[in-house]
Amino acid sequence: MSNEEQPIIIKKVVKGGHGGHHGGAWKVAYADFVTAMMAFFLLLWLLNVTTDEQKAGIADYFSPSTASVSTSGANGMLGGQTLVTDGAKISDTGVPTVVMNLTPPESTDGASDAGEEEGSSTESIEELSDEELEHELAEREQEAFDEAVDAIQQAIQDVPELADLSKNLIIDMTPEGMRIQLVDQDRKSMFESGKADLLEHTSSLIQMITRVVERLPNKIKITGHTDATPFRADDGYGNWELSSDRANASRRALLQAGLAPERIAMVTGKAETEPLFPEEPQAPSNRRISIVLLRESRAPLPNLE
Repeated sequence: MSNEEQPIIIKKVVKGGHGGHHGGAWKVAYADFVTAMMAFFLLLWLLNVTTDEQKAGIADYFSPSTASVSTSGANGMLGGQTLVTDGAKISDTGVPTVVMNLTPPESTDGASDAGEEEGSSTESIEELSDEELEHELAEREQEAFDEAVDAIQQAIQDVPELADLSKNLIIDMTPEGMRIQLVDQDRKSMFESGKADLLEHTSSLIQMITRVVERLPNKIKITGHTDATPFRADDGYGNWELSSDRANASRRALLQAGLAPERIAMVTGKAETEPLFPEEPQAPSNRRISIVLLRESRAPLPNLE
């Protein structure tokens, strides 16, 4: 067969290759899927890194706000109503140190009649000024201190081995806070003479005190005191070192009894510089440990100088 008689072959090339009839729709769907997965993993990461307070604040922000309805116009069929909302509730990021429920006092006989004439005798927290709120918190804190004093006094009477230590325990209120003092007596000391080792009855007394004060949120300051009797060892160890070591020994006893370490705010030794009885500087009662539950409220109380 000659070249002129060879058949002519025509090839048609279809552009786009195999599957070109699908177009680019799958790319859009894939991009949406990747975006959704990225948002999902971002949500999981945020849930993992945020604190409980931050989660509560976000939940409060998106929670439905309380709406109050006030009417305007003629109050008729077409009088209309105006809807007033309080807006989104924004959580306060500050966490108060003391959280107290300010419940109104129970009314006594005849109190309700007087209340109707003078108006409501209690106010909500939102209606109190900063000064009034601080004063109210101070009163609640003082009530908690008074209850702690009663609990300690009751406990020392209920435990036979501690009943003899009632004279070694002095509890009073100071502008600084509730002060619990473990003092020496003529025949009953809290520590070994010239040492910072707690005696057995002192440890038992501190354990009882810890069971009461651990219920309160207040920070604690521990101070050691000695009398004015000169005490100085050959190595220079004196009343300053002794009072500081005894304060630290009391701190360790409080922690061993269950007190949280973060509750301790200060541990100091004052030697003989702050005697309990200034007119008798060498009296045994000047040797003592002072445990103070520091006030958290700055408002002064009227019954304290």
